[in-house]
Amino acid sequence: MSASELFDLIRPAITVLSAIVSGWLLYSARKRFALYQAFAWAIAAFFFPLIVVPLYLAVLILWRSLRVNPVKYRLTLPGLYLLILLTIFGVYTFRNSRSVDAHLSRASFAYVKNEQTKTIAEYREVLKLEDNPHNHKLLAGALADAGFTNEAIQEYRIAESGGEPDDLIHFQLGALLDKVDRKDEAIDEFRKFAESKTCLSIDNRCETARTRLSDPKKD
Repeated sequence: MSASELFDLIRPAITVLSAIVSGWLLYSARKRFALYQAFAWAIAAFFFPLIVVPLYLAVLILWRSLRVNPVKYRLTLPGLYLLILLTIFGVYTFRNSRSVDAHLSRASFAYVKNEQTKTIAEYREVLKLEDNPHNHKLLAGALADAGFTNEAIQEYRIAESGGEPDDLIHFQLGALLDKVDRKDEAIDEFRKFAESKTCLSIDNRCETARTRLSDPKKD
């Protein structure tokens, strides 16, 4: 498991724990400080618990002799504060888990693990949120890797017609069209790739395309 995967796994637990610590600190601080000061302690503890909590405990030790009058609703206010924090975090987590970036991230992790079905599923979810040529290209690549040649061709065509600027689409299409014995279409795609800007630079795939063009009847 990579460090980023581990962080994504434990981040919700860390956030909930920070919220609980923040709620406790608000409850404790309300006994000793003004309301705005208590909230300042609590909010700081939510974002920097490892720094603020030890500092707060040190302050309590130094101010043992502090005496303040009891404050009504001492438990109600921190409880409400904690509930609001957890609700905000829950809504954020729910929405973030269904964002384009979240699906792309999960697709990348699935690709690294060679989980082809999950990779395809995540890219399909991305397209539901952002239907653009680039995302069709990503889905096409995943479909091609999984052996869904005809579906991959269709997605590459959509990306191509939508204006996706990646010249490699032509090479990928040529290779896929060759697989399904659509030779004339494959030759046309290899020609487009051989004449593209990409092939003005050194790229061994360009040589493959030129070799294929030199023998268009090759089976």
